[in-house]
Amino acid sequence: MISGTDYNPYYGTYINLVIEKQLLPSLREGMTNTISFFSSLLADKHTYRYAEGKWTPKEVLLHLIDTERVFMYRAMQFARANDVVLEGFDQDVFVENSNASARGMNDLVAEYEAVRKATVAFISSCSEDTLARKGVASDHPLSVRAAAYICSGHEIHHIQVIKERYLG
Repeated sequence: MISGTDYNPYYGTYINLVIEKQLLPSLREGMTNTISFFSSLLADKHTYRYAEGKWTPKEVLLHLIDTERVFMYRAMQFARANDVVLEGFDQDVFVENSNASARGMNDLVAEYEAVRKATVAFISSCSEDTLARKGVASDHPLSVRAAAYICSGHEIHHIQVIKERYLG
């Protein structure tokens, strides 16, 4: 199980969206839902910004991809090594340097799917003891299990934002 000592309280928003679900089914369901959602977006919405400085849906999807890669790298480090301390990352700099607008939505969806399949494969390989292992990321404890739950809830959060602010 997961507890409040497994992650930075900031990520509670994401974890609370999925904590009642089993981890692997949540990741698989999220993959299906995320692929379906972004694949169904009309082309005129791919580069739409609801306000100046806000990310486009393409940038949001690449943000999901990048964040999942970062969190699964953290999870792998914590699963494989002892006393790991990792720095944070600046999501805005990542998005700024992502070149998402120059890529096709189908290409981004395919990359997302590949990353999520890798996440599912990695988490599937972890024992209960491994899922409970912790390290420190961005000056806060983080367990392998919490990192995966964060990825699962993170995509739900961003899809809700797109539905409310970009499509509503």
